[in-house]
Amino acid sequence: MQRSRLTLGTAQMEIVILRHGDAGKRIPVTANDHERSLTAAGRKEVEEVARSLRRLNLKLDKIATSPLKRSRETAEIVAEILNKGEALEQWDELKPEADRMGAYKRLAKLKSDLTVLLVGHEPYLSEMISEIISSDSQSRISLKKAGMAKLEVDSLSPAAHGELRWLLTPRQIKKLS
Repeated sequence: MQRSRLTLGTAQMEIVILRHGDAGKRIPVTANDHERSLTAAGRKEVEEVARSLRRLNLKLDKIATSPLKRSRETAEIVAEILNKGEALEQWDELKPEADRMGAYKRLAKLKSDLTVLLVGHEPYLSEMISEIISSDSQSRISLKKAGMAKLEVDSLSPAAHGELRWLLTPRQIKKLS
């Protein structure tokens, strides 16, 4: 029996989702919003979250980030603090305007027993979480800036399917450690 390339079989992939840190107000359409950086407060909060993740011994095999500057900066901070610089990759599939199916296809090419951190934007990430846990991208999930979710995914096709293990604000993450 041949399995679809996007089905994980009996193995489960863990996907940890991290929204980028605070990057201030949106830049008007006439400016390049893709180059908006983290604010000093946003950078500090991401550093605190990453240090908490280190104390909690969160295992990450790969870190994939949107190429937009605020997400790259967030991912780079986490990678540095967790000593995972070699695991960091930029994925166009995580841009705010990208089709999530592209991200699912890219994830399906990875070994199914990995833990992958995805760093990106709203509403893309909340819609991804909703789609995976309920097959409905319009479910109401609120992912705060520098907030995180963890999913156990057992299938990526024909539809992404999995279970939400936790959804935390930055404050909750810091209190856990």
